[in-house]
Amino acid sequence: MSAKLQGRYFGKGGPLFRLYFITSVLTLVTLGIYRFWARTRMRKYIWSATTADSDSFEYTGTGLEKFLGFLVAIVILAIYLGIVQMVLFYFGLNLFVEPQNEIQALTQIGAIYITLLAVLPLMLFAQYRARRYKMARTRWRGIRFGMESAAWGYAARAMGYYLLTLISLGVLFPLATFRLEKYMADRSWYGDAQFEQKGRWQDLYAGMKHVLIGLIIIGAGATLLVMGVVGVFGIILLIVGCIWVMIGFVFYRVYAFNYLTKHKHLDGVVTFGSNVETARIVLIVVVGSLVIGFLMSVIFAIVASIVTTMTSALVAGQVALIGVIGFLYVGAFLVAGGLSLVMITQPILEHAVNKIAVFNADHLDTIRQRAADKGADAEGFADALDVGGAI
Repeated sequence: MSAKLQGRYFGKGGPLFRLYFITSVLTLVTLGIYRFWARTRMRKYIWSATTADSDSFEYTGTGLEKFLGFLVAIVILAIYLGIVQMVLFYFGLNLFVEPQNEIQALTQIGAIYITLLAVLPLMLFAQYRARRYKMARTRWRGIRFGMESAAWGYAARAMGYYLLTLISLGVLFPLATFRLEKYMADRSWYGDAQFEQKGRWQDLYAGMKHVLIGLIIIGAGATLLVMGVVGVFGIILLIVGCIWVMIGFVFYRVYAFNYLTKHKHLDGVVTFGSNVETARIVLIVVVGSLVIGFLMSVIFAIVASIVTTMTSALVAGQVALIGVIGFLYVGAFLVAGGLSLVMITQPILEHAVNKIAVFNADHLDTIRQRAADKGADAEGFADALDVGGAI
């Protein structure tokens, strides 16, 4: 085996689109229940299309364990939120009554924010558990990946780091990025070999430069508007600054991904390389969005024309007519989701995988199998809270 492995992605747009469309229709027919099996089938396809040294990854998760994990999570969440609402009610805060004055309206808004804040630790817990589940159900060359059970520790640290980020007005965001990734990476395994995140969080500041430039442009535009000098130019600066900030966040995410990947070690010997390009990612998103927007405008125009014709032609059978109209529009939205997956998500994934390399790979032959992880909750909380459970 060579000392270097190069990542390769071989997924195709046609098969992926068909798989997405079929599984989405089955999800609709089963009123959402099939989505657990749909996501499993999508992952099996994407994992099998991802290779290193011609060996594909394997996803071993099942739809049934995801469905059962979701049911358990729903029960726990219902009990937890019920307790939160009882505590709020004890202090005179009720979300389910019509406010009679401004004070009651304000207290009700406060109760809503308290409820959201109470759910935040569970959302962070779910993010770690979702990653742990995907790791536990991924194999390469027959060797399992895995993560330690430390989700509550991650949730507590994430709450603290994000609070520091908020207090520092974003200045300490690189600290949160690095420390939280290190917490997860240092608890990750491939077989009996442990990952370790090295590097310095201060090095991530280089990736924030375009966000800073965008904020400076926004500040300049706001200053001109306040001063009443060249108002149109101030508006242009605000628009340019906002776009620059958005692209700047993409640049930061790509920079952080590359840096963190290059500074990961496995078993103290195997290292990694990553050269994902920000310009390529932005180009994929912009071009894909424009093409999808054009195609969907044509599709919705055709659907609207068909609906108009049917409405004017049919006088009776209104229930059936509503059903057909709903079917046409749902089908159009499914096409939009499939196009986004094929024209944006998959190209980004392909670019990222193809830019990742593994060095000192001959050491991988010495790694042995790890015990199966029976503790992962199959992303139940991630599905229930709609976080961290994406492909």
